[in-house]
Amino acid sequence: MSEKTFATAINCMDGRVQLPVIYWMQEKYDTAYIDMITEAGPTKFLLEGSEEQLEAVKTKINISTDNHGSNVVAVVGHHNCAGNPVDRDVKEKQIKESVDLVKSWGFGVEVIGLYVNDQWEVEVVVE
Repeated sequence: MSEKTFATAINCMDGRVQLPVIYWMQEKYDTAYIDMITEAGPTKFLLEGSEEQLEAVKTKINISTDNHGSNVVAVVGHHNCAGNPVDRDVKEKQIKESVDLVKSWGFGVEVIGLYVNDQWEVEVVVE
C-alpha cells in the first residue's frame, strides 16, 4: 500500500459505514488514506442541498484532489440511513444521480457510487 496516496469518500456521518468504506477503498485503490466528507444522508444532501452547501462540498473535494492527490471520489449511500430513510432502490437511484452531479463539477477524477448493505458490506452501484 502506498503511504502517500489518498482517495475521497462523500459518506454518511453514521459511524457504522466509515470503516467498511475506508477498508474497501484502501484495498480497491491501493491507497493509505481516505478523505471523508460526511453529511447525514449524503445523496439527499447532494441532490437537495443549497448552492452554498454544494460549494462547501466542492471546496473539500478540491482540497482532497489538489492538495492530497486523490484521483477517485466515491459517493456512498447505505442501509438504514437516518438522514435519508428511503428504500434501497430509491437510494441506488440517488447514488447514480449524485455520481453524475459530482462528475459534472469537472474535477477530472474517477467518480464511483457505493452502497453499504445491511451486512455493512460495500457494493458497487456505479463504477
